[in-house]
Amino acid sequence: MRKVLALLSAATAVVALSGTSAGAAPGGAVHEDTGQGKLVWSSCDDPTAPTLQCAMLDVPVDYADPHGRKIKIKVNRLPATAPRSRQQGPILLNPGGPGDSGLWMPAYIAGQIPKDVASTYDWIGFDPRGTNGSEPHVTCDAHYFDGERPDYQVSQGTSKAWLAKAAGYAADCAADWSWLMPHMTTVDSARDMDSIRRALGAPKINFYGGSWGTSLGSTYGQLFPSRVRRMVLDSIVGPTITWYDHNVLQDKEHQRRFDAFAAWAAKADSVYHLGTDTAAVEKAYQQVEAGLRATPVDAAPAPGRIGPAEFEDTFYGGGYNFLRWPRMATVLSAYLTQHDTRPLNEAYNRYAAPGGDDGTFPAYNAAQCTENAWPRDWDFWQKDQAKVDASAPFYTYNNMWYNAACMFWPHQGDPAGRMKITGKGLPPVLLFQATEDAATPYEGGLAMHDALPGSKLVVQNGGSFHEILFHGNACLNDTFTDYLRDGTLPHGRGRIAKTCAPEPDPAPDYVASTPSLTAKGAAAPLAPTDPEAVRGVLR
Repeated sequence: MRKVLALLSAATAVVALSGTSAGAAPGGAVHEDTGQGKLVWSSCDDPTAPTLQCAMLDVPVDYADPHGRKIKIKVNRLPATAPRSRQQGPILLNPGGPGDSGLWMPAYIAGQIPKDVASTYDWIGFDPRGTNGSEPHVTCDAHYFDGERPDYQVSQGTSKAWLAKAAGYAADCAADWSWLMPHMTTVDSARDMDSIRRALGAPKINFYGGSWGTSLGSTYGQLFPSRVRRMVLDSIVGPTITWYDHNVLQDKEHQRRFDAFAAWAAKADSVYHLGTDTAAVEKAYQQVEAGLRATPVDAAPAPGRIGPAEFEDTFYGGGYNFLRWPRMATVLSAYLTQHDTRPLNEAYNRYAAPGGDDGTFPAYNAAQCTENAWPRDWDFWQKDQAKVDASAPFYTYNNMWYNAACMFWPHQGDPAGRMKITGKGLPPVLLFQATEDAATPYEGGLAMHDALPGSKLVVQNGGSFHEILFHGNACLNDTFTDYLRDGTLPHGRGRIAKTCAPEPDPAPDYVASTPSLTAKGAAAPLAPTDPEAVRGVLR
């Protein structure tokens, strides 16, 4: 989640879902008032989904003071078009983050499932508090991610620079947003979801969440179990692990995915010429990083230059989406065999270049740093992370510095940790998890299933997508559709109720520089629905 994801409604199939649900007046604003909050709906003016409606909802900064200071949550909906007797109420959607925009999701996800099911739901997207189109949009340091940033590797003597940078970021957030930062936790966002439910006038909601959205959904279910009708959690954060320990687990899984990429590229030596074994490809990666350490390259149209930190950022997303592998291998091949940095520039601008500000990074820190008690002693971090790096060097220090602001966060984390999830009172929840997911490792899916009595866990054995639905896998997507249609769940009674096969590895292809570049010569950032996009990135 290093960019603000643009609102996108790319599924043209949804355009056919014309009409409006009860209370919606085509072409004009609609006023809903349940006595618990107000939504004034008007057209989102989205030509790909003309029935998509947008609104802003006032919610309290602090739910312990419901009549105090208010902020606004941006909400959109694709109304149900089925006859009222067949409608199944609102389904709230969240892609993860913490803090990623959900406004692209109603049109896109509704377009991924059969119309006879999609038409029975009001599809609801929203921007979590403090992010994207919600008000205020929190920015702590608009230039925090501009390149060239200090080298991530502690062997390069940049630890003092990173510690100062992380401490400065925490101070910047505290200086302007101390009134809001303590109230940007997962619990706060879950209560915002219930404000949306009340404003919709719905006694219960359905929910789909991926990545951090699984924490959001399970937290909502713990707070409001009687208000959940159906719930789907995709790529799951374990309900008991601390955020610090979760990041360590990510480091180890990202190393496994990088090793898998290197093995795949080695088999395609005739295409990429990086070597015929895993070690040779990983050495090629290190050679490129060393070259950029000596001579960074221009990042335009992104600000600054691409050095070793920006290079690592460009590659870590391959652990979330293996469809990036051909482009990643091309970056290494072009640099080493042709002295060509154009593929690197394009990949950086597509995958890792910053947006106009620090995106959802404030929301990420506000949630993770506040929900657990993080270690505050740099000596501890230094020694502990060195142990992790010894077996997982690909990602450990990158991830460490991304989370280092939690060392200095002005609002102490809760020693009790995140809310305990028991599933008491919840209906059966449908869980999806890939065994090779680097961002939300497999253990999290098992732990969530154990925490939610009656839940059903669908496992993609050998799968590695982060958020495994909607990639064209019929076994997975049909299971989701059947559950949304009438509540049908997999029949398996073991810990794993159903197993689905993974998608095949991508064919090796040398990705030539694309002709459809911006005027300054680099590719436009990916949209959330692009096959190579990383959705719901949980760092």
